[in-house]
Amino acid sequence: MQHNWSRYLRLVLAGIGATTLIGFYFGEPLYGLLVGLIAYLWWTLIQARRLYQWLANPDTPDEAPQSIGMWGGIFDSLNKLNQNHLKKQEKLRSRISRVQESTNSMRDGVIMTDAKGVMEWWNGSAEHLLGFRRHTDRGQDIHNLIRSPAFKAYFKARDYQEPLEINSPAKPHIHLQLQISLFGDNDRLIVAKDVTRLFQLEQMRRDFIGNVSHEMRTPLTVISGYLETLVDHGDELPPKWRRAVNTMAAQSSRMEALITDLILLSKIETGEHTVDETPIDVGLLLNQICQDARVLSSDKKHQISINITDHRPLRGDSRQLRSAFSNLIFNAVKYTPAGGEVSVTWTANQYGAHLSVRDTGIGIDPVHIPRLTERFYRADPSRHKETGGTGLGLAIVKHVLINHDGNLEIHSNIGAGSDFICHFPCERLVEAEAGHSAV
Repeated sequence: MQHNWSRYLRLVLAGIGATTLIGFYFGEPLYGLLVGLIAYLWWTLIQARRLYQWLANPDTPDEAPQSIGMWGGIFDSLNKLNQNHLKKQEKLRSRISRVQESTNSMRDGVIMTDAKGVMEWWNGSAEHLLGFRRHTDRGQDIHNLIRSPAFKAYFKARDYQEPLEINSPAKPHIHLQLQISLFGDNDRLIVAKDVTRLFQLEQMRRDFIGNVSHEMRTPLTVISGYLETLVDHGDELPPKWRRAVNTMAAQSSRMEALITDLILLSKIETGEHTVDETPIDVGLLLNQICQDARVLSSDKKHQISINITDHRPLRGDSRQLRSAFSNLIFNAVKYTPAGGEVSVTWTANQYGAHLSVRDTGIGIDPVHIPRLTERFYRADPSRHKETGGTGLGLAIVKHVLINHDGNLEIHSNIGAGSDFICHFPCERLVEAEAGHSAV
């Protein structure tokens, strides 16, 4: 490049020198120099115009114009840069096309929007699942196409740890699970998955458990009634039958407790047991439950303490909350050795209200904690016989908290006791004068 520049400079100087010599020949060297400079300037302007036309006109050929000298070197360099750019552009276009083709082959719907929800791109499955139209919906606000308050709130909340389940706006019989991810400048990538089959299976399971529990309740009540009668008249029975009758009565009571919990859980899950949204005096409710826990403790002499630091009512359903709180407190009593401590604390801060039930019991291996709220899951199956529980208590707690916009946090270690914490949002706390308290 340096060699070409030197050669070009020598040619320019030689041309200007030649015009100057011609000027000397005619006795006007200054005019000869001026003519040479004007000719060079004219030729330079022509080359600049060719370059401008090539850069400004999109219909021009991909290759730059041909020239000589310095301008030839500039055109050659620009032509190389342009060819490299075209190759990279083609490679990028090929990759984008491949990504779009692979995304279009997915059975899940994929939608890309900007930070405000303006539709930019979606695949074919999104058209099928959500009813989008490729030629008319591009550039539309997604909230105009998915008219669901739950989706709008989920989209704006920017808390996408858990997916959202809604019915398809175009095909209500399709149940969708939506998961949003942030990328770029707060743009959204939305994945819509058809979970209709799973939803229907879950609904069938709930209906089955609910129906079977109701059907079993009546005959079991009859059996329990007769067994209670036999137990009351145990002195009249032959000695070899007394133990059998007492065992049957105990197992019948456990079955009744199990069916009661199944029916309650079924009602909570299906929405049959609706939330009343009544202001509740949590302090009074907890005091009543702790009094029952002391009766349950009986001769084990647990030290049960209660600490209430916030006296604002909690908006919710007293029956559901009583069931959830009593499950946690009674479990703490059952799994804490005699003479152990159970502390119940109700506090509130800028993040909401919190119920902590801490015990000095046998504790739980942390590996089991993620599954503790599953139905019938037990960290140690041998405890079932000792406590007489149904294995549904924490499942009930979990669903009650979901109904009250809350969540359950569990901390525990083997031999170090356990701490179960219920978190409620600030919106559920009300001022005392906002309404009467209920338990």
